[in-house]
Amino acid sequence: MIRSVSLGIAAVSAVCFGFSGPMAKYLNAAGLAPLESVWVRMAGAGLLLLVALALLRPAALRIPRSQWLFFGVYALVAVAGVQALYFLAIQRLPVGVTLLIEYTSPVLVVLWVRFVRRIRLPRAAYVGAVIAVAGLAVVVEVWDGLRLDALGLVLALLAAACCAGYFLMSDNLHVDPLGLVAWGMIGAAVVLVPFAQPWGIDWSVFGDVVTVAGNTLPVAGAAGWLILVATVVAYIAGVTAVRRLSAAVGATVASLEVITGALIAWVLLGEALGAYQIVGGAVVLLGALLAQTATARRAPEEVAPAVREPVLNPSA
Repeated sequence: MIRSVSLGIAAVSAVCFGFSGPMAKYLNAAGLAPLESVWVRMAGAGLLLLVALALLRPAALRIPRSQWLFFGVYALVAVAGVQALYFLAIQRLPVGVTLLIEYTSPVLVVLWVRFVRRIRLPRAAYVGAVIAVAGLAVVVEVWDGLRLDALGLVLALLAAACCAGYFLMSDNLHVDPLGLVAWGMIGAAVVLVPFAQPWGIDWSVFGDVVTVAGNTLPVAGAAGWLILVATVVAYIAGVTAVRRLSAAVGATVASLEVITGALIAWVLLGEALGAYQIVGGAVVLLGALLAQTATARRAPEEVAPAVREPVLNPSA
């Protein structure tokens, strides 16, 4: 029952993250550059969480001095790195190809757990991760018009590494996850300042409305949804799920973001799913279920202490 709830939390996180692309398209249509949208997302979510926690749960914001370095690395790698590298990569690669490369992170997580932490996972966990990635290849139709720019490929691979780092670090930090997310967002916003140059954002557009594929939304509403749902709720649910499941399973389930993002884009942007997307989505679900079931077969006393053994302890 507990594992089912944890898997449900991971699915909620994937659904919330799925709103990122469509909401970003509305902001871009309103005139914001991609990195400006990322900065608005990080800064808005970080400030919202800081204010809420300061009023309701101030203890969550306390960071032991021994973990300051870890928090800095988390903000740089697990938050700013994933977001910025993804947006830079899609300037040189098709979005679908970039997503496929980024979501090889479940394989990177499994490899890290096995060869760096030296923890033996069931063979099905590895098979499930590979099946999920194969399903993503079908979803994005990677064989159709693939032209890989060398720098774009490097950026996408770095985004995948940062995404894997997000799961691994979130799995092994023994602090309040709300504080982790809040400070991670603020740190990411600070890191992105030189690149996003927020002083140059045309803030007047947030009073406008924008139409994409026949659907009209207030720009402020799209930004608010991106900040609150696709960031605050998504990250909190994701961190919580990873800590309750494991980095390997959490990363695999999170790959469902590609499927949920496609469904949301279909509704909001009119981007219909084709046969390959439906078949590929089923394959991704199969891989996620296989990895989850394989880990569930392990006795809790075997899985929990091993998978959650700290990786970094200067302290995602």
